[in-house]
Amino acid sequence: MGKSILKGLEVCPPVMKQNKSGQIPCCGGNFFAICICCLVLFFSNYTAQAEEVFVTVKRGMPTTVPTSRYVLSAIFGMRLTTWPDGSAIRVFVLPDDNHTHSLFCKQILQIFPHQLRTAWDRLVYSGTGQAPEVLGSELELRTRIANTPGAIGYLTKENLDESVAILPVK
Repeated sequence: MGKSILKGLEVCPPVMKQNKSGQIPCCGGNFFAICICCLVLFFSNYTAQAEEVFVTVKRGMPTTVPTSRYVLSAIFGMRLTTWPDGSAIRVFVLPDDNHTHSLFCKQILQIFPHQLRTAWDRLVYSGTGQAPEVLGSELELRTRIANTPGAIGYLTKENLDESVAILPVK
């Protein structure tokens, strides 16, 4: 067929011509393997995107106006500390290595978890602010958001219930 670049690896000829049986040869079994790999990558990406994280606040907080990603970045970056009515914002998060925390950072804030941690560490070590309260599980997170005035956090769809409200993000 084509010239061999590496032993056992054949390269498709630059011009595909029909063979004697009238078929156009493709790169042996490589074509099938490439198709399978593409399908696996497509469907693995699809299932990863299906998991969605919602920004949640204590029920009773105003949730009619969508909040921008910039405002959420300021809130979760601990730079914005009060709600528009003057009440204190209480930020609750999951540990840095938690899958839901990673999804939240990437989907909502559009940053990596280590970038958020760096911002918190800078505030703490410079003495100009504090890090949010880190909780161990989504169940604990939901309970604290539901029972704390001015609370904000995030949950996956499976962990939402009527005790918290979803804050729309624009």
